[in-house]
Amino acid sequence: MNEYTAGDGPGEVGFVSAPVGDIEKLEIKPNQGYVIQKAAYIASTENVDLDVKWEGFTRGLFGQGLFMIKVTGDGMLFINTFGAIDKHVLQPSQSMIVDNFHLVAFSDTCNYKVTKFGGLKETILGGEGLVTNIVGPGEVYIQTKNLGEFVEWLWTLLEPRVRARAR
Repeated sequence: MNEYTAGDGPGEVGFVSAPVGDIEKLEIKPNQGYVIQKAAYIASTENVDLDVKWEGFTRGLFGQGLFMIKVTGDGMLFINTFGAIDKHVLQPSQSMIVDNFHLVAFSDTCNYKVTKFGGLKETILGGEGLVTNIVGPGEVYIQTKNLGEFVEWLWTLLEPRVRARAR
């Protein structure tokens, strides 16, 4: 990671999100952290800790390299998404089931469980086949677009041109 420090006075740093995406600023406080998808991380201020060795999410089977980072400390966290950010506030015991390709972040006050969606047929034919059941209280951030589906759609447009040039 790069570290930026203002020299002799105030300074500015600019960030850019993924193509067709949003950036969200999350406040990290003691006892109020987040669990975020590794691809969502852009930047954080000092005193924000990123636990990349945290194994709370890596014990399951996560196709497509889904890996989560536990964020704690005191400062600001900047995340980005593919597509728009959709924020949901869960009340105590309220739950939400999120496709892992759309899950971006959730409050560390939430409980979660990764489960299969559907049966073996859906898992084989539908790709990953895993979802995360998140139970409040806390915030859940999802992205409205799925990068895997976008790439597949893009390939349907590009493949005929690639094949035509290969001839």
